[in-house]
Order: sequence, then structure tokens, then C-alpha cells
Amino acid sequence: MGTNNAVFLEVIEWFDETGRELVHRIPETGSGEIKFGAQLTVRESQAAVFFYQGKAVAAFGPGRHTLKTLNIPILTKILSTPWGTTSPLRAEVYFVNLKTFTNLKWGTRDPVAFKDSQLGLIRLRAFGVFNLHVIKPGLFINSLVGTQGILGTEEIEDYLNQVIVSRLNDYLGETLDTLLNLPARYDEMSEALAGRLKNDFSRFGLSLNQLFINAITPPQEVQQAIDDRSRMGVIQDMNKLMQMKTAMAIEKAAENESATGAGMGTGLGFMIPGMMAPYIAGGMQLMQQGAPPEVMAHCPKCQNAVPIDARFCPQCGLPLHTTIPCIQCGKPLTAGSRFCPECGHSTTEKK
Repeated sequence: MGTNNAVFLEVIEWFDETGRELVHRIPETGSGEIKFGAQLTVRESQAAVFFYQGKAVAAFGPGRHTLKTLNIPILTKILSTPWGTTSPLRAEVYFVNLKTFTNLKWGTRDPVAFKDSQLGLIRLRAFGVFNLHVIKPGLFINSLVGTQGILGTEEIEDYLNQVIVSRLNDYLGETLDTLLNLPARYDEMSEALAGRLKNDFSRFGLSLNQLFINAITPPQEVQQAIDDRSRMGVIQDMNKLMQMKTAMAIEKAAENESATGAGMGTGLGFMIPGMMAPYIAGGMQLMQQGAPPEVMAHCPKCQNAVPIDARFCPQCGLPLHTTIPCIQCGKPLTAGSRFCPECGHSTTEKK
């Protein structure tokens, strides 16, 4: 075999040493003069297709074949004229690799536009891998190899990549509303996209075994906005959690005060506001926004708004229910009160 226009062929076989060839033509250029009785060897996972004057005229599966008119009936007429059955046949043989080719790459060369329902118009990049194998050698050669000159996986990756990206654009526009819902849907999207592509691949005599979407990525600034939104959700949940735990801690302190005496309860009352002040303050602001005036009071020391039944000020920690007698009428007064609610006497004046 060689690269001359007329190559005399007695033994015809091919072995893919690279592992990446889909089709191999013998001879590589021009036509070969195939001797009557030549030996054709087709290995497992291969098919051999004879072409005469640009048309597929015979196909052979795995095994060793002696090329005679008896086992190539379709060639009888061609071989018998004008020189009889002993004349060479000028033809080409295409060996097609039928194995499954894995880990073929696909991806967007340029970002594609996508209208996100929450983020607006953004541009996305996507990439992944797919597996395929040839199921109809004659159709594959006529539809891709003959017209596109495709022989190896590199060329077919480049061509099929355009088909995959086109279907991906259609699929995203029809089914995805926002990228915020994307991470949990990769498997679902991969299967759906592969389903849409099976018909496209079958037109070329190919079968798409599997397709995977590895990632769909927005621009850096959009990714940053998504990350910031996620962090805000975590912070809001954390605030709610800490507010709940603070309320539970205050309730527990009140129970300890009843069980062990005022001294320990008072000590815990001073400690809790200091440790939980930021979260208590946030909780108090919520209470101020929604609580009616008659259930709110003010700390006599810092004037911070507190619930009327609070034992301690959440801002400064002042005990709110420590009482002293009114010097005028003897009624109990809350520490820090300026006037007696019973007789109206000023607590700062002497009796």
C-alpha cells in the first residue's frame, strides 16, 4: 500500500494503533487495484465497506474474507466487464471502528446569552463529555466522512460540538428559569439533553451512549452575586437561631432564679445580656416594631425600650424588678423610678 493513484492490493487489513480513529481508508488516496481472490481481514469491532465510483457496494463484518464473485454477488457485473473475472477491481475500502469512543469533549467556544428570571440577561459557558459509537457504517461514511472529510475523533468532536451546544441553548431557554436552581438539576438536564440529541446523532449513523454536563458557569460578577445571596440567607438563618437560643437561655436563667434563689438568678441575668447583646438587641428591635405601647417600658438607666415584664435590661443589664420603698407612702418602687406611681412623690426629695 502507498499513496499512488493505483495501488495493487492482495492483503487488506487495518489495525487502529492510536485508538482514536473512527474510519480508515485503503488506499489513503486514489483508488486501489484489488486483486481477484485478495484476502480481507476484518477484526472484532470493525466493519469494512467497499466503495466503487463513490458508492458503497458491499460491507463485511468481522472475519477473514476471500474476495471472489461468489461472496460479493453485487460486484459480479463490475468484475466481469470489460476484462472478465480475473481483472483487478479499482475500488476503495473504508474500515469503520465500531467500538465505543469515550470521554469526547464538548463545550461553548463563546458565551451564550440566557435570560434569567431573577438575574436578568447573562452570558453562560458550558462544557462536558459524551460517548458514542458507529451503528450504521455506510450512513456514517456517506453523511460525515464523505462530505466533511472526518476520519478521527478530533474532527468529529469539533463538528458534533456545534450540534450539542445548539440543542443546549434551546433546552435552557425552554426549561430553566434561573441559575439559582441549576446545581441540583445537572443529572436531569444531562439525560434530557441526551434524549434530544439521539435523533441528531442517528442521522449520521451514530449512537449517543451517554452525555454529561460538567458545569454551566456564569461570568465572575454574576457568580459573586449568587455567592453573596447564599451568604445572606445563611446569615439570616443564623440570626434567627441565635435569637431563639437567647430566649431559651433567658428562660433557663429565670428558672434557676426560682430554684436557687435571687442571687444566682441575678448573676446569670448580668452575664446573659453581655454575651448575647447583639442578638438580644436585634430581637428587641423586632419587638419594638410589632409590640403595642402598653406592653413596653424603658430602662431607667439607659432608656432602652424593654418589655414591661422583663427582669433585666438587655442593653445595660440593670435589674428591673429590684424594689425600694417609697419614702412618702411606703409602696414598693422599681429601682431608678423618679416618682412613686401610688402617691406621686419624687424619689429624689426628702420626706
